[in-house]
Amino acid sequence: MEKGFFDKVEDNAAVRIWAETTQREKGDSLTEGCVSELWDFTRISVIQNDLQEMKEVWDQWDVEAKQLFYCNYGDLPYLLSVKVDKYLFRALAQFWNPAYSCFTFGKVDLTPTVEEYTTLLRCPKIQVDKAYSRAACVPPLLKKLMNITGMSERVDVFALGIYGLVVFPKALGHIDEAVSDLFDRLSKGVTPVPAILAETFRSLNACRKAGEGRFIGCAQLLLAWFHIHFWKVEKVSYRVFSDSYSPLGELVATPRRDDISEEKWIEILQNLQDEDIEWRAPWLILMRYCTDVEILTGSLLGIWGAIGYAPLLVSRQYRSRQFIPATQGLAYCDFSYREDNYKKKVREISNAWNQTRRTKILAVGPTITPEYSQWRDQRINDNIPASNPETARSLKEHL
Repeated sequence: MEKGFFDKVEDNAAVRIWAETTQREKGDSLTEGCVSELWDFTRISVIQNDLQEMKEVWDQWDVEAKQLFYCNYGDLPYLLSVKVDKYLFRALAQFWNPAYSCFTFGKVDLTPTVEEYTTLLRCPKIQVDKAYSRAACVPPLLKKLMNITGMSERVDVFALGIYGLVVFPKALGHIDEAVSDLFDRLSKGVTPVPAILAETFRSLNACRKAGEGRFIGCAQLLLAWFHIHFWKVEKVSYRVFSDSYSPLGELVATPRRDDISEEKWIEILQNLQDEDIEWRAPWLILMRYCTDVEILTGSLLGIWGAIGYAPLLVSRQYRSRQFIPATQGLAYCDFSYREDNYKKKVREISNAWNQTRRTKILAVGPTITPEYSQWRDQRINDNIPASNPETARSLKEHL
């Protein structure tokens, strides 16, 4: 038992050495092709589709129909009831760091991960090793719709509506054709999570770099993820979560304050400390010693483009020690499908998905190496608005 444990420790150290060596040899993601100077304040719109009619339709369904939906599409219906706090969302967007595809709150780095979003959606038919990639020859829309409605017309069309109006709300009141292409592939077990994350990251990047814009990712999932990690008010890490437990369901049932202004949220977020963060989502499987985690470093394919993704940057969310991540090349991964030669890049990313680096995540405290602390302090970080620390501390005490 003891020997096996130390073998896993050695494997984890090997991943750390690889990442730090790659970072030193190939450089940081900011060294080439990355916009480091951002607008001081991003005017972001988070206008949502009116979902009242869809809520009414869902409420009219019987238990059998709802159970069929859960079995095929997971906990998507809860997204209809997640309230989007526009003030919190606008404040949150100010701290998005396009260079590293993460949120940077002072010295705290956090980002939504594939594992977290997969658990939030809780879809039993998702195969995590089958990521979506846009087909070179897209079938006609009519054929895709015939495939979509092949099993249960009511259930499938309703799920398509949630994907088009909630998860990928690019055109208000309409479902983008690219959504139907992704949805058509879900029946084959393809996981939509990388695509959801990709379009979330891409939309935040576009708004931050332009200084304005409308967010076209899934605001409901992003805010659900945010509330997972903030704050440590209820000590829930000891809870035993059954297979029937729904993180989204609990989120919807939990009352939250909605009278906090955007300015106050900014002040709060700027001054976050380590002790304010629930680093590992409590409903992810708790580890006694260690576990194998497939971590993809490189990029995510969305339905309109691709984006860089570096989960090793936030290894503390995996209950692992924080070290200098390999971030070289992240900027290269950010592109739209309208660009030249994008098909070659898509092939390269699709091949890389199956070449994930296996790391042994240790159940140790959220410590960081001195090398990471030094590197973190040197990072260019001009996207943190100014605020009054005393005011922020006072506000946090009342949340």
